[in-house]
Amino acid sequence: MDNSGNIIAQRQTKKVYREGNKCIKGFGSEFTKSDVLNEALSQSRVEETGLKIPKILDVTEINGQWSIVSEFIEGKTLSALMKEFPEKREEHLKLLVDLQTEVHSKSNNLLIKLRDKLHREICASEVDATTRYDLHARLEGMPKHNKICHGDFCPSNIIITEDGTPYIVDWSQVSQGNASGDAAWSYLTLFMSWGEESAEKYLELFCEKSNIDKRYVHRWMPIMAAARLSHEKTEEHDFLLKWANVI
Repeated sequence: MDNSGNIIAQRQTKKVYREGNKCIKGFGSEFTKSDVLNEALSQSRVEETGLKIPKILDVTEINGQWSIVSEFIEGKTLSALMKEFPEKREEHLKLLVDLQTEVHSKSNNLLIKLRDKLHREICASEVDATTRYDLHARLEGMPKHNKICHGDFCPSNIIITEDGTPYIVDWSQVSQGNASGDAAWSYLTLFMSWGEESAEKYLELFCEKSNIDKRYVHRWMPIMAAARLSHEKTEEHDFLLKWANVI
């Protein structure tokens, strides 16, 4: 099957493409069958909470690649709308925060723990041993929660349909844990993609809606920066290393 004209997103190890009213995420040989089944299972558990997300339709092998088949959601990403209507930036950030706090209002005790995931990623990061020790210690000292955390909550993972309904996509990093850690990841993403002003506005809106002190979210940022360094995005390297070393 030639799907080259229908590609939505492509990375070195994954490819997402459209086939009719279906969205197919194909995984490279680095991913085992159990990796793919686990991602589909996690997304299905989020689906059961009632959040507006694409429904999983199938997990199958296509052209030798294990793939997750889900609903295709027609619409524009919030990222595209933010570029198209810069004068509505604050309105769009407010929508982002509203959706994220809705996610955080849900829980599922069968999802992996954010704390465990972050400990593994800090171990895999390139920060020095002393900094890793301090990051592990700080992470262990954070309050233990079981809120659903998307793991990469940003404007490009929100799709707005023609009738204005927002859907949240890309649940590959979902876990259960502390919402402020999830917010810290979003802050770093917004800072790198949209600049400091948008990131600070997001943080102000998030803390106001969640009744959380900004300083508490800031305590998560070195942890999340080190975790991101394990994901090997070279364009983020220097920025994240600087944040990780704030510890």
